[in-house]
Amino acid sequence: MQHDVIMAGFGGQGILMIGNLLAVAGLRQGLRVTFFPSYGVEMRGGTANCTVTLSDREIGSPVTSRPLGVIGMNEPSVAKFAPWIRPGGHLLANSSLTPRTAAAEGDFSALWVPCNEIARDLGDDRLASMVALGAYAARTGVVTTLALAEALSEVLPEKAHKLIPLNRRALEAGASLAAT
Repeated sequence: MQHDVIMAGFGGQGILMIGNLLAVAGLRQGLRVTFFPSYGVEMRGGTANCTVTLSDREIGSPVTSRPLGVIGMNEPSVAKFAPWIRPGGHLLANSSLTPRTAAAEGDFSALWVPCNEIARDLGDDRLASMVALGAYAARTGVVTTLALAEALSEVLPEKAHKLIPLNRRALEAGASLAAT
């Protein structure tokens, strides 16, 4: 099994944090992992993306041009990376910021999740990326939602540990949408 996913969005959307969370959860499940972040020249509001590869065997490179999955948190990210998805892959798109027309047709499954609205309903707009990751993990089975939740204490800074229950709820809310 090898699963690579590109996560992309605006800086400040938590893209690198969810990439790190997926990588740590994969490690906790005994997988080999690479995490390859990329930043735009601006921080908040610029572009941010990362590639995470999880595998049960040695990983040759952290770079991929044909990922199995893409998590796109905004329209430019979906438009750019969806065409790269290899046949049989997965697109998770934040429908709060991305019209369905942004994704090129392809041989992949697409799940459109209103991540921003769900995050707002949970009480914090910053949870949108956690909602997306929970949905993606549940849809693909790459890691369990439980592994993601358990990795939160390793990924979130100590001052944010009081927010772990809220982040768990966001992961679970995303996961429940993927199951429907």
